[in-house]
This record gives sequence, C-alpha cells and structure tokens, in this order.
Amino acid sequence: MGAPTPSVLIDRFVASLRDWRGERLAQVRRLMHEADPEILEEWKWMGTPTWSHDGVVAVATTMKAKLKFTFARGAHLPDPQKVFNNGLGGKEWRALDLFEADEVNEAALKELIRAAVRFNRSESASRAPRPRRPTAPRTPRARLTRSKPP
Repeated sequence: MGAPTPSVLIDRFVASLRDWRGERLAQVRRLMHEADPEILEEWKWMGTPTWSHDGVVAVATTMKAKLKFTFARGAHLPDPQKVFNNGLGGKEWRALDLFEADEVNEAALKELIRAAVRFNRSESASRAPRPRRPTAPRTPRARLTRSKPP
C-alpha cells in the first residue's frame, strides 16, 4: 500500500486539531472546494496544507492562537471586502489571520479564492510557450567541398 494522499494527510491534520482551529480549518477547506471544484490539495513543506490551481492559491499554517491562510499572490488580487488582514505591505503575498472569535465571511473568501485561481490561470497562460510562426521551407544548400590539392 502506498503513501497516503495529500487529502488523507489533511484529513488527519484537521482531526488532530481538537479545538476551534480544526473546525475553522475544515470550514476554509470546504470553501476552497466550493469556490473551485478543481482545486488540488497538496501536503508541502513537511506538513503544510496547500491548495493549488495552476500555481499555489493558499497555504494554511496553524499556530497556538490563530490560523493563517496565506495567498501566494494575494497582493495582485482585488479584495473589496477587506478579507486580508495581514501582509498588507508586501509585494506578493497577503494573509487572512483567523482567531477563535472571528467569523468568516464565506462569500467574500470564496470570491477571493476564485480571484486567485483566475490570476494563476492568467499567469500560466502568459508563461505558456507561444506557437512559432510557420516559415517557408528552406532549400538545401549545396555542400561546400574543398578540392584536394594535386
């Protein structure tokens, strides 16, 4: 039998959090899948739940008093509902820190997830190799031959 899948590892991780953090992580995980049914769950960096679609969307980190959901390219995403509350000065990532008493604005978070997926898709499309222009067939050149001296 092979190694457990990332989804199984995340299931185990959520179950190991026997307080509000497990419930909240399960809630955000559900929102990831509702926002993008094609999102991939990964287990990276020695035990970090990660969600990806054409690149990393978000990474979950658990701490004693909070959960942190870091969006890899969050600085490029529109956030009209002000979901992000950490990393606001950086040039790439933005994060959502959740504490026990916090409520999750599910609709706003799902829209942020969708925006991250759209951004990743546009970035991966811009990195895709461009098709080459067809060129006229080349005629073979005559090989240059050197005559041997007599």
